[in-house]
Amino acid sequence: MKLESLVFAVAGMFLGLVAGWLIGSQRPAAPGAAVVQNAPPMPAAAPAASSPAALDEAEAARYKALADRQPGDAAPRVSLGNLYFDAERYDEAVQWYQEALDVDPDNADVSTDLGVSYYYLNQPDRALAQFERSLAIDPSHTKTMLNEGIVLAFGKQDLDGAARAWQRVVDLAPQSPEGQAARRALDSMRSAHPTLGGGTGSAN
Repeated sequence: MKLESLVFAVAGMFLGLVAGWLIGSQRPAAPGAAVVQNAPPMPAAAPAASSPAALDEAEAARYKALADRQPGDAAPRVSLGNLYFDAERYDEAVQWYQEALDVDPDNADVSTDLGVSYYYLNQPDRALAQFERSLAIDPSHTKTMLNEGIVLAFGKQDLDGAARAWQRVVDLAPQSPEGQAARRALDSMRSAHPTLGGGTGSAN
């Protein structure tokens, strides 16, 4: 699924309750991407709820030629990362997102996309470390915090940590799409686990 800006939804199971995920970052300068995750206890390499987009080889070749001609331009590298991410070729997505960050190291959106790619490669620790870099760039980057909660919950089984991450999203941007998704996740998780930490509860 592609949108021009933020992309995600809540639509699956979370510990027996509704709270699945589409995760991906803002991509205002290039095609967006998101991958459906059915919320198993560990990351799944191949999300079950949608088929990967077929890689457009011609488009990839065009962006690679642009990247070769424009070594100081992050945009074609971001576009290549997005193409490979959509095709669930996460190793190659990592390569191009990293190249984009080498050119534009302060891009929190691309840093978060890189972290999400690590998650789908079953590398939750690397994903979390990358999200820390995203938040060092932009401490209020709520998409990163939302994804951090997903990885803590599904990749590390750290429900208290996930609750804290999602509560920060609710506190920072309660009416945003991220805030609404984080609130639903918190409500579902606390219904099943009333003793969880992470804050005082959802905001209105």
